[in-house]
Amino acid sequence: MAYRAIMIRDRISREESREASVEEIAKELNVDREEIVMCLDAIQEPVSLQEPSNNDNSDNNIYLIDQISDKKALDENWAINITLAEAMKKLNAKEKNIISKRFFEGRTQMEVAEELGISQAQVSRIEKNAINHIKRIYK
Repeated sequence: MAYRAIMIRDRISREESREASVEEIAKELNVDREEIVMCLDAIQEPVSLQEPSNNDNSDNNIYLIDQISDKKALDENWAINITLAEAMKKLNAKEKNIISKRFFEGRTQMEVAEELGISQAQVSRIEKNAINHIKRIYK
């Protein structure tokens, strides 16, 4: 289908000296516009992320990989996540539970207190002790 679409696109370009629209190609092939788009996308030549995106033939190339942002997989986030996981292992079960609820689930001290059946002051004290414990370990 993609090659037939390309042949139609090339023929229209040759005969009419203009770009063929996707709608024209779809109409000639008697298929939906989306099918033409998917077919043409499927045969695109893959591009390496290590390809320069600028073509100035200098040592100051900007590569495609440098223009892609992935906030979830940043090296610094990876290191922080490992450090946090290791720090959490050092806490006792109650501290771990409260820190998880407070900082990873975004709960308030009152919400945690109600859920665990303890006072907000106790949650605050346990949270403070857990944070200080982590600080002592990683100083």
